[in-house]
Amino acid sequence: MVRSSVLGYPRIGADREWKKALEAFWAGKLEESEFRLQLQEIRLNHLRKQQEKGIDLIPVNDFSYYDHILDTAAMFGIIPKRFAFEGGVVPLSVYYGVARGTKEAAASEMTKWFNTNYHYIVPELSGASPVITENKPLAAYREAKEKLGIEGKPVIVGPLTFLKLSKGYSASETDAWLHRLLPLYVQILQELAEEGVQWVQIDEPILVTKLSEEDVQRLKTVYETFAASVPNLNIMLQTYFEAVDRYADIVSLPVKGIGLDFVHGLSGNIQSIKTCGFPADKVLGAGVIDGRGIWKASLRGKLELLEQLAQFVPAERLLVQTSSSLLHVPVTTERETKLTPELKNALAYADEKLDELVVITKAATSGSSGIAEELEQCDRALQALQQSEERNRSSIQQAVAAINVQQAERSRPFAERHAAQQAKWQLPLFPTTTIGSFPQSAEVRKARQLWRKGEWSNEQYAAFIREQIDTWIKIQEEIGLDVLVHGEFERTDMVEFFGEKLAGFAFTQNGWVQSYGSRCVKPPVIFGDVAFTGEMTVEETRYAQSRTSRPVKGMLTGPITIMNWSFVRDDIPREQIAYQLAYALRQEVEALEKAGIGMIQVDEPAVREGLPLKEEEQEAYLAWAVKAFRIATCTVQETTQIHTHMCYCEFHDMIDSIEAMDADVISIETSRSHGELIHSFELNTYKLGIGLGVYDIHSPRVPSVEEMTGMIERALRVLDPKLFWINPDCGLKTRGLEETVASLRNMVDATKIAREKYAALV
Repeated sequence: MVRSSVLGYPRIGADREWKKALEAFWAGKLEESEFRLQLQEIRLNHLRKQQEKGIDLIPVNDFSYYDHILDTAAMFGIIPKRFAFEGGVVPLSVYYGVARGTKEAAASEMTKWFNTNYHYIVPELSGASPVITENKPLAAYREAKEKLGIEGKPVIVGPLTFLKLSKGYSASETDAWLHRLLPLYVQILQELAEEGVQWVQIDEPILVTKLSEEDVQRLKTVYETFAASVPNLNIMLQTYFEAVDRYADIVSLPVKGIGLDFVHGLSGNIQSIKTCGFPADKVLGAGVIDGRGIWKASLRGKLELLEQLAQFVPAERLLVQTSSSLLHVPVTTERETKLTPELKNALAYADEKLDELVVITKAATSGSSGIAEELEQCDRALQALQQSEERNRSSIQQAVAAINVQQAERSRPFAERHAAQQAKWQLPLFPTTTIGSFPQSAEVRKARQLWRKGEWSNEQYAAFIREQIDTWIKIQEEIGLDVLVHGEFERTDMVEFFGEKLAGFAFTQNGWVQSYGSRCVKPPVIFGDVAFTGEMTVEETRYAQSRTSRPVKGMLTGPITIMNWSFVRDDIPREQIAYQLAYALRQEVEALEKAGIGMIQVDEPAVREGLPLKEEEQEAYLAWAVKAFRIATCTVQETTQIHTHMCYCEFHDMIDSIEAMDADVISIETSRSHGELIHSFELNTYKLGIGLGVYDIHSPRVPSVEEMTGMIERALRVLDPKLFWINPDCGLKTRGLEETVASLRNMVDATKIAREKYAALV
């Protein structure tokens, strides 16, 4: 009999009750005891829902108070010394201090979880002495069993993945660290086995990346140790996000089950099974339902896939699973009352994916005749969307095909453009600027809500936005910034805002997913051909420029970021979606320039996160990602300065591609990683304008002038001072007014010190 399994469920809740509880606790509005009770109820509701849907193996310990990698570090007492952790169970004050920073200590680095838009907290191993502070998986298992009678499947981040995603140790120390961690994992697993746990899911997504021979040997050491220490515990070694490369080595490990992604790693994993077979002593966790996308699965297609797998794996050794945790999709489509029927009927969020799992598991066990009605409904829903007008805009398809064969290049090389721009703008040494957004106060959010509800007219709302722009233009001038921004007060989100003004997008009411911590985003849905329908940013930017003699940047989100931060259609290649977006944004760039805006920032923070996990696919992706950016920006005059911005990721492996984008200035996050990105520029010469962020905007902490001066000094050891800009790491939308002004004042003061030191360069 085929069984169903889920790799993880969204934490945030259908009404984002998880987010609300966290933020109430941080604000001091909830006592810790009440906070813990609220989170327990949310957690149990999620388990109950899976139980009622009929899922056979339900995950536990997939729930988190912030982030699952931080949970693993805390479970092993791996807390940076600056947080003064004294041992025992990690207090919430320390736990959240690591994630968010405190007045005394900077937060730990945050970066992307593989190629998703989820961010994890990077463990810092330097100086750590790991011990078990609590057996969190065991507590989660007991809770599910005692409260709901669920025989849960504890989920644990595997040791190799945890180690590879950590920092603060050298390559030569890898094995030593693995041997420090291994006994702790063994103890956790032994306690689970003693409790009577049947299955444990050990997540090792690092296995879909390139593994060295040393890594394969480490895997063998780890899982042979587990097998010897807990011989009766069923371990599901779980991979996701891609196909595994070292298939033969991985399936030979002494574990009871192997979980493979048959959505994003479909071709590679299928080929491996066809070539090498599948071990007769193992269960196959077949990840056939997409854990990352929102589209309804083709039930017929999934059953055909399961029939292929049945040639190698009998029903009693098959688990039908999600391809990854459902952390990456919204909770339920039930409340999506405003979408067109043809679109809504083609969507499947987490709860609908549970239903899909149950349906195809039933069919795989008893045959498809028992789900004939479900098959017909699915076919009709998918066909209706595919035949819709929005997916068949021939004029857009033809225009994009035409620009795809053209060279996307600026009219002059950078050196000539830089000279012309400097002659026009007369900027000082080390120009100062911000990334774009300023604090969105409760007043701003309320005004937007009143306008969206129709209680404010368009004229009232526009007048309010102009007042905000006036205020912040004056603040920027008083602080002494050189290049200003209008503040983006009219924007809810840097992707949603543009999607609302372009054809081919749809917007959900409750399509929220977790990005980092309590930060939830509601990605737009790109379901049709993208088309420019009119000016999007010109009005506010032109108004801001009219209020000052200093240059004001136009602010756009780039094509790759819009694509990577949206749920995108899966019927055409992502490259074509990127070019459609680039073509639409080019028209907005040209409109800004025509309106007299001579500096235009096209943000691409998400280029790195879209990088394929397979090295052999990365070059092609970067080539078309760079081309999309250049399509959007290449038609401006040489005196128009194109900026871009990147954050949240490690960029050392794509410096050449960043330079190939040919932006006149790039601002890039570096302070959250404590300046480590600067090392990339010690190894690579960068010849365009660049601003390395000098302070972390994700924390309310106000950095000192001395801290920022240190960042500037280190950067100037490897970058051309004449091309260097000074700016924060990222936008300031989530920060408060006082901390923002104080931090920017310190930034300008640090800049003055640097200018005095390097004055001879002018």
